[in-house]
Amino acid sequence: MRISIFPLSGAVLYPGLQLPLHIFEPRYRALVKDALARDSRIGMIQPQRAEEGAPLYSVGCLAKIGEVEALDDGRFNLLLQGEARFRVLRELDVTTPFRQVEAELLGEEEFPVLSPIERAGFEREARRFADAQGFAVDWEAVTRLDDESLIDGVSQIAPFDAAAKQALLEAQGLNARCELLIQLMQFFGRRDSDEGRVTLQ
Repeated sequence: MRISIFPLSGAVLYPGLQLPLHIFEPRYRALVKDALARDSRIGMIQPQRAEEGAPLYSVGCLAKIGEVEALDDGRFNLLLQGEARFRVLRELDVTTPFRQVEAELLGEEEFPVLSPIERAGFEREARRFADAQGFAVDWEAVTRLDDESLIDGVSQIAPFDAAAKQALLEAQGLNARCELLIQLMQFFGRRDSDEGRVTLQ
């Protein structure tokens, strides 16, 4: 299938989750207008480097534009709803100001669940990570989330670098994503004493 894409470093979206976007660049205004005139769908995907025309990572998420606010100066505020992950087969040679790819949708688990041990291990590591980073978390609300909403939700908002976020998006299956997320929280869970930020150092 042909997908018009919005390459944005550090922004990942998962099926079933939402992502707010503010659209101001002319080419992405054109992307939104084109999508709204067709099926209201765009593809969110990360570029491998934060530069113009950089190669794309291989996996992104197809999104439906849910809420849209068209501002007087031509900008848009959008709320995207993730629908399905996709794999890029090739980038298309197009005349539109926005990039387009030929892609295939990736199959998802029908009823993804964690074992009680996996869930407990994740929550334990998440508490440790949040405490180390000084994040305020409503843990009662967390315990009420289903496994998929919890793991994908944390994967989407976690303060990791673009490559780590991409690895999570590409992980096949909830159990694999949970295991990787625990490893990343342990890896990134050191605070830079000078700058107070998550660091690889």
